[in-house]
Amino acid sequence: MLFKVRQPRLLLLTGLLALSFVFTAILAYQAQSAARSHRETADRTLQDYASFAATEFGVYAKQMLSGDVAELLFVPADQGLGAPSRYRNPWSPDTSEQRAPCTGTRVDSGYFFFRLEFRTSDMPLTRGCASEAVRAWVRDTVPKHAWHFLKADYATVFGGIVGRVGDEPRLIGFVVTRNDSGVAVGALGFVTKFKPFAEARFAYVMKNYPLLPPAIVGQTPNDSLLFVYVTDTTAHELYRSKNIFQSPYAYKTTLGGYGGFVVHTVLRPEAAQRLVIGGLPRSRLPLLVGLLALSAGLVLISVQQIRREYELGRLRADFISSISHELRTPLAQVRMFAETLLLGRVRTDEERQRSLRIIDQEARRLTHLVENVLQFSRSERQLTRLSLESTEIAGQVSEAIEAFAPIAQARRVTVQADLISGIVAPVDRSALRQTMLNLLDNAVKYGPASQTVAVGMAAEHGVVRITVDDQGPGIALAERERIWTPFYRLERDANSAVAGSGIGLAVVRELVTQHGGRVWAERAKSGGSRFVVEFPGATRPTSGSDALPASAPENVNT
Repeated sequence: MLFKVRQPRLLLLTGLLALSFVFTAILAYQAQSAARSHRETADRTLQDYASFAATEFGVYAKQMLSGDVAELLFVPADQGLGAPSRYRNPWSPDTSEQRAPCTGTRVDSGYFFFRLEFRTSDMPLTRGCASEAVRAWVRDTVPKHAWHFLKADYATVFGGIVGRVGDEPRLIGFVVTRNDSGVAVGALGFVTKFKPFAEARFAYVMKNYPLLPPAIVGQTPNDSLLFVYVTDTTAHELYRSKNIFQSPYAYKTTLGGYGGFVVHTVLRPEAAQRLVIGGLPRSRLPLLVGLLALSAGLVLISVQQIRREYELGRLRADFISSISHELRTPLAQVRMFAETLLLGRVRTDEERQRSLRIIDQEARRLTHLVENVLQFSRSERQLTRLSLESTEIAGQVSEAIEAFAPIAQARRVTVQADLISGIVAPVDRSALRQTMLNLLDNAVKYGPASQTVAVGMAAEHGVVRITVDDQGPGIALAERERIWTPFYRLERDANSAVAGSGIGLAVVRELVTQHGGRVWAERAKSGGSRFVVEFPGATRPTSGSDALPASAPENVNT
């Protein structure tokens, strides 16, 4: 009933623990969600850095291309102002290169400078060599682009054109020339292979221009942080930086002008730690899963402990009920026969002796019960203290059997002892007596009436072994270890009329273990139960040697 009353409290505590686990799981999910959001934000930031680098590279590259095209086109004007130039004036009066024949390796020189007349499509002035296909492309392409710019009414018309002649992309840089009346009459320009021209400018940008914010990366070279790959719109490579990285932080952008080109930027993974303040957030999933598993384990352990506590409470309630029942029966007997004697209701001396015998038996049983409870209480509080002294074992066992004889006679049980005299072992005498009384009581209580309980003894290899056999139903193999647990009783015994507290065998194991010995249960030859107790340190000093023989014991019948 007590356990049933406490069941709602158990359910309430279990529910609270489950609710705390749910809250822990929610917090873990929120923490993981926040970490994931932080990571996604960091990834977007790094993607933006890759995009920023690609855009910056494209802007600087177009500036470099336009600047160098313009410098080549306006060399005469620059030199007229006295400014230094990286290039010779291609339109100077020197005609030495004009006289050189364009044959063999000079069919297509690095730069081909030209002057084109729009009206006649003639090239009256050239420097360098170009194939007829290149010349035809110039005659056809430059006027079209020049008239396009003229329609837009640009004051100064110059530009760059990228196109393919055969398998090679080429660049035309040109500036429109005008007569004294301001009318466009022709163009000055040059033709060169686009890839080497652009590649040199892209490399210069990569080396000298900041592609990522200097406030964050400082003076770190671009090629330590980025991999840049440039292609034209047909996927032909124009430039590739020297350090190649594999990273999810990449971006691609297409820029107009010069036939269009595509800039690919890939951010070095190690650079992410510098570009994101505080570094990339690490995944907290393993930690959160571990904490969640730990929380679940603690909840399960707590539930198990609560269940165990309530189970112990139920067992204690059963123990109180059982011990009360066991105490009530002998007390009732003692009171009844004491009243009979006090009121003088006995008619003969034989009846008087019988009443006194019963009072003595029940008093012994009460004493045995009380000693068991006290010993169990001391064991629970770890207050058991043994006083070991060399003791002749057979004598002590005989005294215990003699003390138990009145209780055995009440159930018409015969106790037969087969002991070896002269075996000495260091034991606590009261503990040995309590052990034997508990084992005998267990054998008498759970065995049939009029049975024979056999007490045996053996000694060898420094160990004395005491056995107690009954003729009861025996103990199943699966139950032979559980019977030593406090308050535990076999189901067949718990549902029977046999009273028991469930602490007798627990007291036996505790006392024997305190001696450094062993105790266990097995099947007896009679088919009942056999309880075996072993005490170490056994000797036989009376034989003149401490050695113990492995011979058959002497027979001492009690």
